[in-house]
Amino acid sequence: MRIEDEPAFVLHARSWRETSLLVEMLTEQHGRIGVLARGVSSPRSQALRAALQPLQWIRFSAVQRGELAQLRGAEALDAAPRLSGDAMLAGFYVNELVMRLAPRQDPLPELYAYYGQMRQRLGAGESLAWTLRRFERDLLEALGFGFDLSHGSDGEPIDPAARYELDPLEGPRRLLSERGADPRRGTATGSALLALAEDEMPGTDDLASLRRGMRAVLLHHLGGRGLKSWEMLEDLRR
Repeated sequence: MRIEDEPAFVLHARSWRETSLLVEMLTEQHGRIGVLARGVSSPRSQALRAALQPLQWIRFSAVQRGELAQLRGAEALDAAPRLSGDAMLAGFYVNELVMRLAPRQDPLPELYAYYGQMRQRLGAGESLAWTLRRFERDLLEALGFGFDLSHGSDGEPIDPAARYELDPLEGPRRLLSERGADPRRGTATGSALLALAEDEMPGTDDLASLRRGMRAVLLHHLGGRGLKSWEMLEDLRR
Protein backbone atom coordinates (compact mmCIF):
# COMPACT_ATOMS: atom_id res chain seq x y z
CA MET A 1 0.00 0.00 0.00
CA ARG A 2 1.28 3.45 -0.93
CA ILE A 3 0.80 6.38 1.43
CA GLU A 4 1.03 9.72 -0.38
CA ASP A 5 1.30 13.18 1.20
CA GLU A 6 -0.25 12.04 4.47
CA PRO A 7 -0.27 14.52 7.40
CA ALA A 8 0.99 13.10 10.68
CA PHE A 9 2.35 13.94 14.10
CA VAL A 10 5.63 12.33 15.13
CA LEU A 11 5.29 10.49 18.45
CA HIS A 12 8.71 8.90 18.83
CA ALA A 13 11.93 8.32 16.93
CA ARG A 14 14.89 6.12 17.78
CA SER A 15 18.06 5.14 15.99
CA TRP A 16 18.09 1.90 14.06
CA ARG A 17 21.42 0.46 13.02
CA GLU A 18 23.90 3.19 12.04
CA THR A 19 22.07 5.42 9.58
CA SER A 20 18.32 4.93 10.05
CA LEU A 21 15.43 5.80 12.34
CA LEU A 22 12.39 3.89 13.55
CA VAL A 23 9.59 6.42 13.81
CA GLU A 24 6.13 6.17 15.36
CA MET A 25 3.54 8.50 13.85
CA LEU A 26 -0.10 9.38 14.43
CA THR A 27 -1.63 9.89 10.99
CA GLU A 28 -4.96 11.36 9.97
CA GLN A 29 -6.15 8.52 7.72
CA HIS A 30 -4.21 5.45 8.88
CA GLY A 31 -4.01 5.88 12.65
CA ARG A 32 -0.77 5.04 14.43
CA ILE A 33 1.89 3.54 12.18
CA GLY A 34 5.54 2.60 12.43
CA VAL A 35 7.88 3.90 9.73
CA LEU A 36 11.46 2.98 8.87
CA ALA A 37 13.45 5.98 7.65
CA ARG A 38 16.67 4.79 6.04
CA GLY A 39 19.84 6.78 5.57
CA VAL A 40 18.94 9.91 7.54
CA SER A 41 22.33 10.44 9.21
CA SER A 42 24.11 12.13 6.30
CA PRO A 43 24.55 15.95 6.25
CA ARG A 44 22.24 16.17 3.25
CA SER A 45 19.44 14.54 5.30
CA GLN A 46 19.61 17.03 8.17
CA ALA A 47 16.25 18.64 7.30
CA LEU A 48 14.59 15.23 7.04
CA ARG A 49 16.00 14.10 10.37
CA ALA A 50 14.79 17.34 12.00
CA ALA A 51 11.30 16.73 10.60
CA LEU A 52 11.17 13.31 12.25
CA GLN A 53 11.47 14.53 15.83
CA PRO A 54 8.70 14.07 18.44
CA LEU A 55 5.81 16.58 18.37
CA GLN A 56 6.66 17.61 14.82
CA TRP A 57 3.77 17.99 12.36
CA ILE A 58 4.76 16.62 8.97
CA ARG A 59 3.57 15.49 5.58
CA PHE A 60 5.11 12.22 4.43
CA SER A 61 4.97 9.50 1.77
CA ALA A 62 5.75 5.84 2.36
CA VAL A 63 5.12 2.29 1.20
CA GLN A 64 3.45 -0.02 3.71
CA ARG A 65 4.99 -3.48 3.68
CA GLY A 66 4.16 -5.64 6.64
CA GLU A 67 4.16 -4.00 10.06
CA LEU A 68 6.56 -1.17 9.14
CA ALA A 69 6.16 1.34 6.33
CA GLN A 70 9.22 2.38 4.33
CA LEU A 71 9.62 6.16 4.27
CA ARG A 72 9.93 7.76 0.83
CA GLY A 73 9.96 11.41 1.90
CA ALA A 74 8.81 13.84 4.60
CA GLU A 75 8.67 17.56 5.25
CA ALA A 76 7.79 19.65 8.27
CA LEU A 77 4.51 21.55 8.06
CA ASP A 78 5.39 23.95 10.88
CA ALA A 79 7.87 24.40 13.72
CA ALA A 80 7.35 22.01 16.61
CA PRO A 81 6.62 23.65 19.99
CA ARG A 82 9.81 24.59 21.81
CA LEU A 83 9.23 22.95 25.18
CA SER A 84 11.35 22.69 28.29
CA GLY A 85 11.00 21.50 31.85
CA ASP A 86 7.56 20.28 32.86
CA ALA A 87 6.11 21.09 29.44
CA MET A 88 8.68 18.84 27.75
CA LEU A 89 7.83 16.03 30.16
CA ALA A 90 4.12 16.58 29.44
CA GLY A 91 4.82 16.13 25.72
CA PHE A 92 6.74 12.95 26.42
CA TYR A 93 3.84 11.68 28.56
CA VAL A 94 1.21 12.35 25.90
CA ASN A 95 3.26 10.64 23.20
CA GLU A 96 3.91 7.60 25.39
CA LEU A 97 0.22 7.39 26.24
CA VAL A 98 -0.83 7.44 22.58
CA MET A 99 1.77 4.83 21.62
CA ARG A 100 0.62 2.51 24.40
CA LEU A 101 -3.13 2.86 23.86
CA ALA A 102 -3.75 3.63 20.18
CA PRO A 103 -3.72 0.43 18.07
CA ARG A 104 -1.58 0.23 14.95
CA GLN A 105 -3.16 0.97 11.57
CA ASP A 106 -6.60 1.79 12.98
CA PRO A 107 -7.91 5.12 11.59
CA LEU A 108 -8.69 7.50 14.45
CA PRO A 109 -9.31 10.93 12.88
CA GLU A 110 -10.82 12.30 16.11
CA LEU A 111 -7.69 11.37 18.06
CA TYR A 112 -5.55 13.02 15.38
CA ALA A 113 -7.57 16.24 15.81
CA TYR A 114 -7.42 16.05 19.62
CA TYR A 115 -3.65 15.59 19.47
CA GLY A 116 -3.34 18.70 17.31
CA GLN A 117 -5.35 20.72 19.84
CA MET A 118 -3.21 19.44 22.72
CA ARG A 119 -0.03 20.34 20.82
CA GLN A 120 -1.26 23.90 20.27
CA ARG A 121 -2.08 24.27 23.97
CA LEU A 122 1.37 23.06 25.00
CA GLY A 123 2.99 25.49 22.59
CA ALA A 124 0.84 28.37 23.86
CA GLY A 125 1.90 27.75 27.46
CA GLU A 126 -1.59 26.96 28.76
CA SER A 127 -2.05 25.21 32.11
CA LEU A 128 -0.25 21.87 31.86
CA ALA A 129 -2.55 20.08 34.30
CA TRP A 130 -5.69 21.24 32.48
CA THR A 131 -4.19 20.50 29.05
CA LEU A 132 -3.36 16.94 30.13
CA ARG A 133 -6.72 16.23 31.78
CA ARG A 134 -8.55 17.43 28.67
CA PHE A 135 -6.40 15.27 26.41
CA GLU A 136 -6.84 12.21 28.66
CA ARG A 137 -10.61 12.71 28.46
CA ASP A 138 -10.50 13.15 24.68
CA LEU A 139 -8.17 10.18 24.18
CA LEU A 140 -10.48 7.86 26.10
CA GLU A 141 -13.45 9.13 24.10
CA ALA A 142 -11.68 8.64 20.75
CA LEU A 143 -10.71 5.07 21.69
CA GLY A 144 -14.24 4.16 22.78
CA PHE A 145 -13.38 4.08 26.50
CA GLY A 146 -15.06 7.34 27.49
CA PHE A 147 -17.88 7.67 30.00
CA ASP A 148 -20.45 10.25 31.09
CA LEU A 149 -18.86 12.85 33.37
CA SER A 150 -22.14 14.58 34.20
CA HIS A 151 -23.86 11.51 35.71
CA GLY A 152 -22.69 8.93 38.22
CA SER A 153 -22.68 5.19 37.70
CA ASP A 154 -26.05 5.10 39.49
CA GLY A 155 -27.57 7.34 36.81
CA GLU A 156 -27.94 10.31 39.14
CA PRO A 157 -26.59 13.75 38.15
CA ILE A 158 -23.14 14.52 39.53
CA ASP A 159 -23.32 16.40 42.83
CA PRO A 160 -20.74 19.22 42.83
CA ALA A 161 -20.32 18.88 46.61
CA ALA A 162 -19.70 15.10 46.57
CA ARG A 163 -16.59 13.07 45.80
CA TYR A 164 -16.34 10.26 43.29
CA GLU A 165 -14.11 7.37 42.35
CA LEU A 166 -13.68 6.93 38.61
CA ASP A 167 -14.47 3.35 37.67
CA PRO A 168 -12.84 2.53 34.29
CA LEU A 169 -15.96 0.71 33.09
CA GLU A 170 -18.86 2.30 34.94
CA GLY A 171 -17.70 5.90 35.29
CA PRO A 172 -18.00 8.12 38.40
CA ARG A 173 -19.04 6.24 41.52
CA ARG A 174 -20.24 8.43 44.36
CA LEU A 175 -18.63 7.93 47.75
CA LEU A 176 -20.92 8.00 50.75
CA SER A 177 -17.82 7.97 52.94
CA GLU A 178 -14.15 8.30 51.95
CA ARG A 179 -13.33 5.57 54.46
CA GLY A 180 -14.37 3.02 51.84
CA ALA A 181 -12.37 4.61 49.03
CA ASP A 182 -9.54 2.73 47.39
CA PRO A 183 -6.49 4.93 48.16
CA ARG A 184 -4.80 3.80 44.93
CA ARG A 185 -7.63 5.24 42.85
CA GLY A 186 -7.94 8.64 44.47
CA THR A 187 -11.15 10.60 44.32
CA ALA A 188 -12.32 13.53 42.25
CA THR A 189 -14.70 16.24 43.35
CA GLY A 190 -18.07 16.43 41.66
CA SER A 191 -17.40 20.03 40.67
CA ALA A 192 -14.16 18.94 38.93
CA LEU A 193 -16.00 16.25 36.95
CA LEU A 194 -18.66 18.71 35.85
CA ALA A 195 -16.01 21.21 34.81
CA LEU A 196 -14.26 18.54 32.75
CA ALA A 197 -17.57 17.54 31.17
CA GLU A 198 -18.28 21.16 30.24
CA ASP A 199 -14.66 21.86 29.18
CA GLU A 200 -14.35 24.68 31.68
CA MET A 201 -11.17 24.83 33.73
CA PRO A 202 -11.93 24.19 37.44
CA GLY A 203 -10.23 25.77 40.41
CA THR A 204 -6.80 24.62 41.53
CA ASP A 205 -7.95 22.14 44.19
CA ASP A 206 -10.66 20.65 41.99
CA LEU A 207 -8.24 20.31 39.07
CA ALA A 208 -5.70 18.53 41.27
CA SER A 209 -8.37 16.03 42.33
CA LEU A 210 -8.76 14.81 38.74
CA ARG A 211 -5.20 13.56 38.32
CA ARG A 212 -5.31 10.38 40.39
CA GLY A 213 -8.80 9.44 39.26
CA MET A 214 -7.88 9.75 35.60
CA ARG A 215 -4.63 7.87 36.19
CA ALA A 216 -6.56 4.93 37.66
CA VAL A 217 -8.76 4.78 34.55
CA LEU A 218 -5.76 4.96 32.23
CA LEU A 219 -3.86 2.33 34.21
CA HIS A 220 -6.76 -0.07 33.74
CA HIS A 221 -6.67 0.37 29.97
CA LEU A 222 -2.87 0.07 30.03
CA GLY A 223 -3.28 -3.42 31.44
CA GLY A 224 -1.95 -2.43 34.85
CA ARG A 225 1.51 -1.56 33.50
CA GLY A 226 2.38 2.06 34.15
CA LEU A 227 4.22 4.58 32.03
CA LYS A 228 7.88 5.58 32.13
CA SER A 229 6.79 9.22 32.25
CA TRP A 230 4.89 8.54 35.48
CA GLU A 231 8.08 7.11 36.98
CA MET A 232 10.00 10.18 35.85
CA LEU A 233 7.43 12.47 37.49
CA GLU A 234 7.67 10.58 40.77
CA ASP A 235 11.49 10.75 40.65
CA LEU A 236 11.29 14.51 40.15
CA ARG A 237 8.93 14.91 43.09
CA ARG A 238 11.30 12.94 45.32
